Amino acid sequence: MPTDPSSPEIAALLDATVDGVVMIDHRGAITAFNRAAERLFGYRSNEVEGRNVNVLMTETHRSHHDGYIERYARTREPHIIGSGREVQARRKDGSEFTVFLSVGEIPDSEPRRYVGYLHDLSARLAAEDEARNALARLNHVARVATMGEMAAGISHELNQPLAAINTYAQACSRLLARPQADIEEVRDALGQISAQALRAGEVIRRLRSLVRNEDVRREHVAPNLIIRDIQVLLVSDARMHDARLTLDLAGDLPAVRVDPIQIQQVILNLAHNAFEAIRDAGDPINREVTLSTQLVGGQVEVAVCDSGPGLSDDTAKHLFEPFFTTKAAGTGLGLSISRSIVQAHGGKLVYDRNSPRGTCFRFSFPS
Repeated sequence: MPTDPSSPEIAALLDATVDGVVMIDHRGAITAFNRAAERLFGYRSNEVEGRNVNVLMTETHRSHHDGYIERYARTREPHIIGSGREVQARRKDGSEFTVFLSVGEIPDSEPRRYVGYLHDLSARLAAEDEARNALARLNHVARVATMGEMAAGISHELNQPLAAINTYAQACSRLLARPQADIEEVRDALGQISAQALRAGEVIRRLRSLVRNEDVRREHVAPNLIIRDIQVLLVSDARMHDARLTLDLAGDLPAVRVDPIQIQQVILNLAHNAFEAIRDAGDPINREVTLSTQLVGGQVEVAVCDSGPGLSDDTAKHLFEPFFTTKAAGTGLGLSISRSIVQAHGGKLVYDRNSPRGTCFRFSFPS
């Protein structure tokens, strides 16, 4: 079969190819430029044939390209020949876009010639961006929904310091109304007002960080700190369900690279489900949820275990399916989204039975 790009057979084959095809000689000069490549780059073939192929490259890649060809011709070390990779390309109008580039050598050509296949990744990358944005919006909705389910406990957690502030403020008024006010008592009451205001502010700060719609930001953070930062919300939720929360946090855990807000969302969702399961069990004595951390096989594992009634085999089969719920007012998205978040962090969320009763949800991610 002929390999000359000007032959009718090769010309027809090039023009029938849906991806861009660019042929170059041993110096890097373009010898063939098919119609798909014209559509990709905005050049007519006669505008680029004879020019160095680096006209199609961004500034970053231009300086390396000739070196690749020269080294391959001298050492036969492939580097980019015979392999594929994502690269940034440059159109005639100067705009840049991402392509998947595969480069091969035309056999028995002397001097050597090469062919590059270019697949435009713009649509795929745009779809991936939209999917990520949609998932981020869904995660935000789920966080707000969880906060809504915990609203009663959060309200109680805010009312306590506000009521205390009111009490100490009235005490200050009474103390100052005396003919000889005890300044130390007044100072102590004012100190209590300040402490309770800080307590209320801390609850609000935690809430704001959870409901704020921000981009994913991963950072290296201590696993136990992620839990400690939402402990006030967890304790509040436990109190509203007449349950006990036990923290069993291992010491000296390695830092993990995660988005803390997303991991807190998972923990809050799992803990809230556990508290509700315990309440629905109707047992006023064994109402305990244990939140633990440990290092397992080089990975940090977080477990939320309850002493509730457990799950039926049929329910367990559908746990992580979107919109599956056993709650009358549930959305059925909490566990599905939680699993997606954990998987996006390179981990997995699993369910197993607690002993002697109840459920355990565990998730882990690389340290």
